[in-house]
Amino acid sequence: MVAHRVVALVTAPQSSFELGCAAAVFRDENYRFAVCTEEPGAIATLEGFDMVVTAGLRALDRADTVVIPGWLPLDREPSPPVLRALRRAHRRGARLVSICSGAIALAATGLLDGRRMTTHWRYADELQRRFPAVRVDPDVLYIDHGDVATSGGSGTGIDLCLQLIRADHGAAYAARVARRMVMPPHREGGQIQYRAEAHVVPGDSLGELLDWANEQLAEPLTVEDLAARISVSPRTLARRFAEQLGMAPGQWILQQRIARTRALLEETDLPIETIAVRVGLSSATNLRRRFAAAVRTTPSAYRRAFRAGRVAGAVAYDPEA
Repeated sequence: MVAHRVVALVTAPQSSFELGCAAAVFRDENYRFAVCTEEPGAIATLEGFDMVVTAGLRALDRADTVVIPGWLPLDREPSPPVLRALRRAHRRGARLVSICSGAIALAATGLLDGRRMTTHWRYADELQRRFPAVRVDPDVLYIDHGDVATSGGSGTGIDLCLQLIRADHGAAYAARVARRMVMPPHREGGQIQYRAEAHVVPGDSLGELLDWANEQLAEPLTVEDLAARISVSPRTLARRFAEQLGMAPGQWILQQRIARTRALLEETDLPIETIAVRVGLSSATNLRRRFAAAVRTTPSAYRRAFRAGRVAGAVAYDPEA
């Protein structure tokens, strides 16, 4: 199998962390990762060292996925050659991806006009002002349209890159990559949980509860069960979920059950009825209804597509869905 070519377009001053997020996820036998820049040579980084990039914009003509890992300073417009190279790659069928401030370069291409996109919540107002034709959503971790994808702050670049691997090779495969990186395969919630004004008291963290709930998915979990586990009222629990995850407890439980369903469809030949019981959705009828609403296909069709190597693009976390 020919490796999928991922090319990162860097520019000075480049965040080595954002570049590293993409490089770490795509360090896999199914991908080949490279870096290019408009004018090859020494590229200064935000961290104080230079890196030497030898490939120019023509490298984008051979890319299957183009990653823009940040674009600073914010007020710098991408040059005409950069915009032409990005649009040319997109016309050829390459997937264009931005991490954090990289959304500026992606929005400048016009490819996101009329579509939802995201960036770091601190940059959202500026991005919306400069590109009124796009719809900036500052509260999600990433948005994947298939041909174009954007992520929020620096660390969400990992979330988005794992999403791309999930779209390419399935949920179980992405989970294995995430385990290698000691990362959750799918982080919940949105950027709202990380805003400076959204202070979370350490003792109020939901981490242990979420771990416990994931182990109990086969059981008929209720909001009352979760609240009782940490000795709070259902109302207090709902408030903490909204603050830390940007969603209701029931919505989070359903997302975990759908994710578990996808993995079982990919990795096992278990009947739909058996999977429904294992993930706590009680019946094949209920599983089919919930799965179709979340993934926009049936469990059987998803399994057939995955086995045929044509897995449909995974659904990004979207509070409007």
